[in-house]
Amino acid sequence: MNEAIDIVLASASPRRRQLLEDAGLRFRVHAVDADETLDDNLLEEPLEAVKKLAERKAKAAVEELVDDEYDGTMVVIGSDTMVVLRGEIFGKPVDAADAERMLRALSGCGHDVNTAVSVWVVHAPKGQDVGLFYRTFVDTTYVYFKDLTEEQIAEYIASGDPFDKAGSYGIQSGAGAFVDHIEGSLDTVIGFPVERLRKEFPEIFLP
Repeated sequence: MNEAIDIVLASASPRRRQLLEDAGLRFRVHAVDADETLDDNLLEEPLEAVKKLAERKAKAAVEELVDDEYDGTMVVIGSDTMVVLRGEIFGKPVDAADAERMLRALSGCGHDVNTAVSVWVVHAPKGQDVGLFYRTFVDTTYVYFKDLTEEQIAEYIASGDPFDKAGSYGIQSGAGAFVDHIEGSLDTVIGFPVERLRKEFPEIFLP
């Protein structure tokens, strides 16, 4: 099936792209600028919030790519990752002070990393009605940080690594040394639960 369909990753994240490439998925990248604001009710429901953001990204890509001239079947994959500590969502830091606040809060604590994946399947034969369905799932890994020193936090922020990452850290880069242990999938923390995708949608992977 993979060779017969157009698979699109609606994300500019190099980490997600690498994970999917390593898994052998054949796809193209179409980055989108989806609305990432959250209503108050979603801020209180982190699992629903991360699902909603993944769905917005996939929906935006579908709307940009599927027009009257499109002819074929497209699978669009949207994804979003959230760090959650005691019910509070930690997104990407807005500045160094915000990154410092998050890292201090995570120091010595366990927290959830939730990555949502929304898969939209669009069947659009040229000149005919468009068929669409989608399904979204969330995979959660528990991450436990060691106690961090002020020097560790300052050096990590100075490296610039926190600023494009949920929770102000990348486990695959300098912040890997902060982690005591995890319970769950490392890929989920990096940004994409590949094995869960393979389990949920085996038909999009080549044998």
